[in-house]
Amino acid sequence: MQCWFTMPDQERHLAHQVAEKAAAIRAVIFDVDGVLTDGRIIYTDDGRELKAFSVQDGSAIKMLINNSIEVAIITGRRSTMVERRCAELGIRHLYQGIEHKKEAFEDLLTKLSLTSEQLAHVGDDLPDIPLFDLVGLAISVPNGHPAARARADVVTVRSGGEGVASEVCQMLLSAHGRWPY
Repeated sequence: MQCWFTMPDQERHLAHQVAEKAAAIRAVIFDVDGVLTDGRIIYTDDGRELKAFSVQDGSAIKMLINNSIEVAIITGRRSTMVERRCAELGIRHLYQGIEHKKEAFEDLLTKLSLTSEQLAHVGDDLPDIPLFDLVGLAISVPNGHPAARARADVVTVRSGGEGVASEVCQMLLSAHGRWPY
C-alpha cells in the first residue's frame, strides 16, 4: 500500500493538477445511465422501466447543492424516474433526451453564467467524450467505455450506481476546503 509521501513524483503531480482543477469547479454535470445507475435498464412485463439509484449519491448531491455547487443532469434517454429523482434531490437543471450533449452544456453555461473550466462532467460512454473535451474536470467510472476512461482526468474508484456522486462530492468539497468529515 502506498502512502501519499511515497507516491512517485509523476503521480503526485497528477493528483495536484486534479485538486487544482477541482478547486475551480462551481457546477457538476452527471450522466445518469452508467453513472448514477449501474447502466442496466430493466423492463417489466407491462412495459415499465426500472432503475436503481444510490442513497449515498442522493445525500452527496444534496451536500453539493447545499455548498453552492450547482448540479445538473444531461442524459440521452428520457425517464420519469429521473425527473422524480431530480425533484427529490433539488436538481434544477435537467436535460433529458439529449442526443448531442454539447448543446445542453452550452445552455447550462449561459444559465449559470460560468466558464467551461468551472464545470465538471461525470460520464461513462462515448456521448460524454465531447463534454470531457470542454469542461475543467472530466470524470469517468471504472465500468465506463475504455475511450471515455482514457479521456477523463479522473476515474472514480466506485462503479456506476455504487456511489459515484458520493466520491465526486468528497473530491470537490475537499478541494474547496469544505469537506466536513
